[in-house]
Amino acid sequence: MKRATGALAAGMAVAIGLVGITPAQADPGVPVPDGYRLDNYRAPVPDTVPGAAVLHIPAMRERVAQRDAVLIDVLPAPRRPPAMRPGAPWLPARHPSLPGALWWPEVGRGALAEPARDRLQQRLRDVTRGDTGRLVVFFCLVDCWMSWNAARRAGEMGFRAAWFPEGVDGWQASGLPTQDVLPEEFE
Repeated sequence: MKRATGALAAGMAVAIGLVGITPAQADPGVPVPDGYRLDNYRAPVPDTVPGAAVLHIPAMRERVAQRDAVLIDVLPAPRRPPAMRPGAPWLPARHPSLPGALWWPEVGRGALAEPARDRLQQRLRDVTRGDTGRLVVFFCLVDCWMSWNAARRAGEMGFRAAWFPEGVDGWQASGLPTQDVLPEEFE
């Protein structure tokens, strides 16, 4: 893994000081890839993300309670079935997420088209009000590379990024409350 420099190192140093957050380090179990995961997104993930901190349930409970981080759910949104008769009513299933979270489906793909990448960067600027030191936490489900990719990408963009690997299902399994969210399109 490359050594962090400049703003990235400063952001990591700040993140290390937060309760329940660990710095990005090599993981002997699941190797950290050189780039983004491009397929098979539901598979075991590393314990770390280059350029991002890792938060687990105790730290996430604190972040949610204090409302001091931007929470971004990157789980893909369900699409209208292509074989469905045009004009037939379709209502996607509700999507529970962490309280206060934004739902940005598809931004965790390994390869993002330039317009989607640009929109992600702009929306990150918007939700942090231009403060790249404000913590932005990405999540989806347990063993989901999409949130790993999104945290890595945000860190590379210069934002103070973190990853919540337990995701919504880990949050719910801990008996913590959720709220339904609606997706924001990035395509």
